[in-house]
Amino acid sequence: MKYVDPVSRQIVKGWMAREKFDTIPWHPLSNPLSRCTVALLSTAAIARKDDRPFDVQGEIDDPWWGDPSFRALPAQTSANDVELFHTHIDTRPAARDLNCVLPLDRLLEAQQQGIIGQVAATHYSIMGYILRPRVLLEETTPKIVEKLQREAVDAVALVPV
Repeated sequence: MKYVDPVSRQIVKGWMAREKFDTIPWHPLSNPLSRCTVALLSTAAIARKDDRPFDVQGEIDDPWWGDPSFRALPAQTSANDVELFHTHIDTRPAARDLNCVLPLDRLLEAQQQGIIGQVAATHYSIMGYILRPRVLLEETTPKIVEKLQREAVDAVALVPV
């Protein structure tokens, strides 16, 4: 946690240790995976260079805040097209191989092998460090879901970092 002071770091660790985990809502696929369109959702704060960056300064100013917005990433996105704005991870491995935070090449391989039906046209990235998730849950997530539904995406693979 690069921008979190030692006291806040201890508070967050204590808070995480007491967090109650709910069951994950499960919805079975209506088609076999081999016929599904699959998208990726990365928590690495990836933005295309031609898009607006994630708000890193806001997080530096208030370590309890994280940018709750999202970025859409076309399936043709490559490492040369993007920057990572996550302040709580080492982004150097992703600079060498974007697949460790956005495994588009692996998803394309799964499509070629018939494991999935097809790769979605658009994938998404959010900031993975959000201690106050209200906006993420109430505003950002429904917008992403709407876009996924519009593109007839059947399944989303979460890529947590």
